[in-house]
Amino acid sequence: MTDEVWRRDEIASPCIKVCVIHPAERICTGCFRTIDEISSWSRKTPEERREIMTALPSRAGLLNKRRGGRAARLGS
Repeated sequence: MTDEVWRRDEIASPCIKVCVIHPAERICTGCFRTIDEISSWSRKTPEERREIMTALPSRAGLLNKRRGGRAARLGS
């Protein structure tokens, strides 16, 4: 048996192991996915994953608008 059996052409997870769900936006502050997207990632088709990956950069702005917490105290 070769390693080829276990290799699949899949889009890698965007997870960066900073798994904190923003309470208001309900998205992960690390990868910007929703809880549903995270929990169903392994069952999604490559097309569905591609769609999500395309949407992630636009979600970052949702968290940058927040002015409370440590960032506000530091004046960033």
